[in-house]
Amino acid sequence: METLWKVENLRKVYEIKSEFKREKIVALKDINLEIYKGEIFGLVGESGSGKTTFGKVIIKLIEPDEGRIIYKDTDITNLPERILRKYRRNFQIIFQDPYKSLNPRLPCGVTVMEGIIGSKKEKFEKAVEILNMVGIKKERFYNFPHQFSGGERQRIAIARALSTEPEFIVCDEPTSNLDVSIQGQILNLFIELKEKFNLTYLFITHNLKIIRFLADRVAIMYKGEIVEIGKTEKIFESPKHSYTEKLLKSEI
Repeated sequence: METLWKVENLRKVYEIKSEFKREKIVALKDINLEIYKGEIFGLVGESGSGKTTFGKVIIKLIEPDEGRIIYKDTDITNLPERILRKYRRNFQIIFQDPYKSLNPRLPCGVTVMEGIIGSKKEKFEKAVEILNMVGIKKERFYNFPHQFSGGERQRIAIARALSTEPEFIVCDEPTSNLDVSIQGQILNLFIELKEKFNLTYLFITHNLKIIRFLADRVAIMYKGEIVEIGKTEKIFESPKHSYTEKLLKSEI
C-alpha cells in the first residue's frame, strides 16, 4: 500500500507553569507509525493520552519537539511556512465541538466558501454543492451556526473541511458530542465521503465500538506512547498489550 504519512520518533513536551513550580508533561513519546493512502486509521486511548496532540502535530498545527513528519515522501517537519502553505490544502481537521470551531458571525455557506478557489459565482455554486452533499439545503446557506442543531453544525464542519479538496482529514472525536442516533448518521456520512473522494482519515476517539465499525487499522495510545498497532479485527480479537485488554474489557 502507498504510504501517505510516516512519522519517526515524534516527541512533544508541554511545560506547565504555576505560581510555585514548572512541570513538564510528555504528550508524545517517540511515536513511529505509517498511515496508508485510502485507509481509515483509528487512534484510541483515554483522555489525556496524547491523541489530539498527535492529530494536530502531524498536520503541523502544533510543532513537534523532536522527530520527523513525512508526507508523500516529503519531510515537512521543518519546512518554512511559505512552502508548507502549498501542502496545507491537502489536509484538514474536524474538531470535537463544531460550535467552537465555526465562526459564529459567518453564515455557514460563507464559511464553506472561504476554502474554495475561483470566482465569487464559482465559490457560491461549489459551496452549495458541498453543503447539499452533507445534507444542508441551499435555503439555509445564509443561516448562522446557532440556527443549526449539533449534528447539522458537524455536517457544516465536514463541508468546510471538504472545501479545499483535501486527501487527508484528521477527525478528532467528531461524534462524541452528538446523540447516538445522530452519531450513526455522521459516521455513515464519513464512509460515503471517503468512497466518493478517495479520502484518508485519522480517526481519533475513545469509543472502541466506533473504531471497530469504521477503522481499517488502529493504534492504541497510552500516556503518549503507541503500545499496540495493527489491523482492527486482529487487535480486537487478540490484543497483545495489557492496556489494550483493559480498554476492551471496559467496553463490555
